[in-house]
Amino acid sequence: MSVTACDPSAVKTWLLDLQSRIVAALEAADGLPFRTDSWDRPEGGGGISRLIEEGNVLERGGVNFSHVTGVQLPPSASAHRPELAGRRWEAMGVSLVLHPRNPYVPTVHMNVRCFSALKDGEAPVWWFGGGMDLTPYYGFEQDARHFHLACKSALDPFGPGLHARFKDWCDRYFFLKHRNEARGVGGIFFDDFSEGGFDHAFAMTRSVGDAFIDAYLPILERRKDIAYGERERDFQAYRRGRYVEFNLVLDRGTLFGLQSGGRTESILMSLPPLVKWRYDWQPAPGTPEAELYTAFLPACDWV
Repeated sequence: MSVTACDPSAVKTWLLDLQSRIVAALEAADGLPFRTDSWDRPEGGGGISRLIEEGNVLERGGVNFSHVTGVQLPPSASAHRPELAGRRWEAMGVSLVLHPRNPYVPTVHMNVRCFSALKDGEAPVWWFGGGMDLTPYYGFEQDARHFHLACKSALDPFGPGLHARFKDWCDRYFFLKHRNEARGVGGIFFDDFSEGGFDHAFAMTRSVGDAFIDAYLPILERRKDIAYGERERDFQAYRRGRYVEFNLVLDRGTLFGLQSGGRTESILMSLPPLVKWRYDWQPAPGTPEAELYTAFLPACDWV
């Protein structure tokens, strides 16, 4: 396949299979089924949302597939590629966010996506994007190292410098500048990726998506039965506020979904169900809550 060739049907087949595999693994871990909700987008395309609320383990979680088209790129998509403004476009992907009930289990986000900008008489301009990142409330070095090692293992077959590059990108992207604070312990993030041609870029993206279950499920199983009380739930709700701030203020995926006329319920399924904000609150020194800020949120080479 040539460098410029793009096979959206192969991407769609894999994405739908990925969604099914992840949901099956999460249903086995939680013990309750996900709700399935198919939707159509008037401007073109649609998707399948898989959601769980008030589960045994997951307080809220969504694993969404979308395949949408449009006649003109929205500002969030063309801001970094102004030469593509005005093109037709096609986007498909799987995006998930899981908010566990137990504060000792971290929130996690993962998405993989393919985008094409189209113009009559010219070859499609396509790229892949995605990644995954971990947001703990109470940090465990074992968990952070496991998650980052899974990310590194997914990328190592595709180039020795890829993991370091995408980890740094993740550390910079999932950072709340208005707080001068990371959202969590990071992971990997990439966008506008078409290096090596379609086959290579697609294989790398598949490797990232396929790595998610092994990256996260062992952490979920290890922490889901730890005893907790109101103190831990209160801190979890406070830290979830940072997640809301990032998604609504900074996240390009949220902006793209809303600007492109996507389904609001599916876009905002990433928000946690219970959140708190406090005025100028600081954790007491020496507490497990303070340790999150001092030992886990600063960027670190975990592997």
